Amino acid sequence: MDERRWYAANELLAFLVELAALACLSWWGFAVSHDGALRVLLGAGTPLLAMVLWSLFAAPRARLRPGLSLVLVVKAVVLGGGAAALYGVGHPAAAVAMAVVVVANTAVAEIFRRRPPAPHTGQPPVDGSPASR
Repeated sequence: MDERRWYAANELLAFLVELAALACLSWWGFAVSHDGALRVLLGAGTPLLAMVLWSLFAAPRARLRPGLSLVLVVKAVVLGGGAAALYGVGHPAAAVAMAVVVVANTAVAEIFRRRPPAPHTGQPPVDGSPASR
């Protein structure tokens, strides 16, 4: 499998993890209280707040362009919050698994960010030597 496919697979995994985090935050919000109004507020408000944070700071086309450290903090809050929410609804093993996937996915994404995959052209790479011309 070439590097572009690994990159695309990691980006798809990142998107699925983001959706899972939002679902876990919502699940936690609806499960944390017995008061109907608070359940709705937390169940809808927590993932909504996470979406706002994500769209402002961590999305690929974020409205604000903070430094990498703030992006990673927002990712930790949202994605780590999803794992913590999963723990909070009584699924500690799934929470640990989600946290491991989040860390691995973010690390791989950072590696690709530092060294973006080369576009697949079907041509052998040109190294500048006379033999490659």
